[in-house]
Amino acid sequence: MLAGKRIVLGVSGGIAAYKSVEVCRRLVDAGAHVSPVMTAGAQHFLGATTLSALGSEPVRTSLWEGADPIPHTTLGQRADLVLVAPATARVLAAYAHGLSTDLLTNILIATRAPVIVCPAMHTEMWEHPAVETNIALLKSRGVHVVEPEAGRLAGGDIGKGRLADPVDIVASVDRVLGKGDLEGLRVVVTAGGTREPIDAVRVIANRSSGKQGHAITDECVRRGAHVTTITTTELPTPTAVERVQVETAAQMQNALDAAVSNADIVIMAAAVADFRPTRVVTEKIKKAGGVPEIVLEPTPDLLEAIGRSRRIGQTIVGFAAETCDLVANARSKLERKSLDLVVANDVSAEGVGFSHGTNAVTLVTAVGERELALRSKAEIAVGIVDEIVRIRGAMRSVDAGRVNPTN
Repeated sequence: MLAGKRIVLGVSGGIAAYKSVEVCRRLVDAGAHVSPVMTAGAQHFLGATTLSALGSEPVRTSLWEGADPIPHTTLGQRADLVLVAPATARVLAAYAHGLSTDLLTNILIATRAPVIVCPAMHTEMWEHPAVETNIALLKSRGVHVVEPEAGRLAGGDIGKGRLADPVDIVASVDRVLGKGDLEGLRVVVTAGGTREPIDAVRVIANRSSGKQGHAITDECVRRGAHVTTITTTELPTPTAVERVQVETAAQMQNALDAAVSNADIVIMAAAVADFRPTRVVTEKIKKAGGVPEIVLEPTPDLLEAIGRSRRIGQTIVGFAAETCDLVANARSKLERKSLDLVVANDVSAEGVGFSHGTNAVTLVTAVGERELALRSKAEIAVGIVDEIVRIRGAMRSVDAGRVNPTN
């Protein structure tokens, strides 16, 4: 996907700037034309000569050097993609708020090409509300974010903030430039945990944060799909997404009824309550009245209904949050509910599932299982969507064989 692509590689002033050397080399080896751009801060950590030697052209460091009077516009317009690795808190803030403080931020504001930012900073900085807000804002505008990894940081501290591995960064470039394997397809994603009211203030709920469902939404958008996300959360969605806000299983069912019939792919990542009260009290139940009697009834099995009524060509994906017998329970769900894929995870494991930023899953299909070891939920989303694309490709091959059988 990278052969012949023009990539602006922005390097900002953090200790992780040394990793940009490996990123640059891998991009060039893959056939990309790399235009390196370094901030003044980056030059404290890395010599410009190094990237000039490895890149496809000399490093640019200033708006005012060279014969081109508008280098930011020239680079921004001709780029197929702008990659910032590492991206410091300063660069992220300037980009989020349109502050053109140097050549790199001018390029970011001037380009209409896809942009990938790879943050790297100390844990305390990464977790600062201002940085979190800026990241969310950039994501909402369609900027691709390769989140930092957890590990040893400058000064010997351990925590999240180190630049992602160059292999993963280059893989993200390849995915973004190669997106289109879902082009023209309509995808429905559910996310979050439903809340079933007991009275005016209390609900029956679960621990689902919706992060995995929203990560899948982001990945489907990156690959060109038209996405409808039915969510119970307040997490942001890209502007291109048709967002439907719900709270209860019944509301989710109504939203699905309106969206699923035209969908090519349905990904049921939401944790839907299995039970709800038969009667909802409109006022708050007072403690002084004694222990209330709450009678529960099962909620409709939304996933089973979709699997049972699926039309030809639809791909249906379910999720299974388990604490034991992971694959067996997932395979049972796959078969009982007529699904193409079940994404199963052991939510009792460290760093997996509810509320975490990471996940580890087993992808269960009719032909076998594939494990995705612990990694960010964004990376898990990539693996899930890759599997969906593979399943659909296999379905097309089978259908083609039926239409054009060979001897």
